Formats: sequence, structure tokens, C-alpha cells
Amino acid sequence: MASSADDELVASKTEGFKVGEKKTLEEYTKLDQEDESLNRWKASLGISTSKPLAVDPSDKRRCIIQSLALEVDGRHDFAVDLTIPGTLESLKNKPFTIKEGAIFRMKAVFRVQHEVLSGLKYLTVVKRKGIRVAKDQEMLGSYSPNTVDNPSYEKKFTQDEAPSGMMARGHYDAQSKFVDDDDHTHLKFEWSFDIAKDWK
Repeated sequence: MASSADDELVASKTEGFKVGEKKTLEEYTKLDQEDESLNRWKASLGISTSKPLAVDPSDKRRCIIQSLALEVDGRHDFAVDLTIPGTLESLKNKPFTIKEGAIFRMKAVFRVQHEVLSGLKYLTVVKRKGIRVAKDQEMLGSYSPNTVDNPSYEKKFTQDEAPSGMMARGHYDAQSKFVDDDDHTHLKFEWSFDIAKDWK
């Protein structure tokens, strides 16, 4: 049985939108090579003739989230290296602090392998004392597998503002996931943070 958090972490759907037919990277590369507008679209996805990045064929993941960071002007990024074993498990029990009213943005570094990744999204639900206070969805885009020339992607999210005031200060729990147009979850994790009067 799905938990209520699972039910809340569902991407919104655009009415009438249908995911296109799956194609291999080679099929996309050869597709209508004379069509200038299609070639611009393929270039926007990063589909090129560059040498593909070597990947472990036994690793079936299509998208590997390598790191997440919180960016705030004038401060060092609070970065989490997800390639270190045990990092995800510690995020929930080791909250970080955000100053009330601070303007910040999230940043993700990730690698795509094997095939084109369509419609990658970041979903998050934030709760305080068990009550949902925010639900957000950020469209990250579609990406081709990384190449030697471009070994990873970096995506900065839309800027956000931390709540402020005495009632906003305190501890928050969140659950997030990266999902694509095929509803395939690439990463799901729980984390926590505190809103305080000042940085710690």
C-alpha cells in the first residue's frame, strides 16, 4: 500500500500530452538529417556525434544524480555529494539551517546514460509537524546521454525564498524525487532542514 507521502509525490500531468515513441540515440542521430529545425531540436538535447561517455553496461540506471547543492548569494554552497555511500541515508537525520527570508536556489549535477531522458522533473513535499506546508515541481528538461566533451549536466532550479517570522522558524521534513515522463523514479530521498533567525 502506498504511503500518503508517495501519493503526494506525483508529477502533475498536462492534459492531452502523450509521451512520444521511444528511440535509441542512434535512431535520433539519423532522424531526418536534412531537416534544419529537427537538427536544432536534436542539438538542444545535446544529441551529437561526440564520443559517448564510457558506462558500465551492467548499470541499467538512465539518470544518476551525482550531487545536490543549496546556493545562496554571498555564501558557500551547501553541497551534498551523492556518490559517497551512506549520504542519502544521513540527509533526514542531519538537518541543515536556512536563514529566515533568505533567497536561495537548488542545484543538481547529474549524468544521463544509455538513452535520451525525456522530461526530467524534481518533485518535493515539505511538512512541518506532519502537516504539508509546500509541494513543488520543477521541470528540469530532456537530455541525451553524456559524452566525453560533456561528462555531466548541471541544472539550477528557480530561486525561492525561505519563510520568515517567529511562526516559520523551526524544523521541517521533506521528501523529494527525480522522475521522468515515463514515471520512472531515478532518485527518491528524505531530508530535513531548520529555518532559523541566522545561519549556523
